[in-house]
Amino acid sequence: MNVKASFKTVVLSTLLLACGMNLSAENKSHLIYNSTEVNGLRVNKTVYKAEGNTLTNFLKYNYKYDEQNRVSEREIMKWNQENQNWENDMCIRFAYEGKTITTTYYKWNTRKGQYVLMPEKTVVMDNTSL
Repeated sequence: MNVKASFKTVVLSTLLLACGMNLSAENKSHLIYNSTEVNGLRVNKTVYKAEGNTLTNFLKYNYKYDEQNRVSEREIMKWNQENQNWENDMCIRFAYEGKTITTTYYKWNTRKGQYVLMPEKTVVMDNTSL
């Protein structure tokens, strides 16, 4: 019985080690994600860079939803290491009309203090799964 239990322990340990190595190898970018949900909907996601034994802020996503719980806006913020604060970078807005989804991109304009439309990146497509 002891030999059987020891063998199972060795096999399980080897399997866990292999899984851990695979996960480590897949995360070559060294990014760690942490999401916050409210009532089953993701309201934000913070992305950290793993540098040695420390995590540093990298990106932050804030989400808004429409009355049907579809993502209506995703704001992307970048961490400013010098100022030690989050700064607006981009905002992506989603509009739904029937089977059509319009994705509109806005870039933060520091001088104007607001998001500015990037018309060349606007995408309109039909969602065939509806």
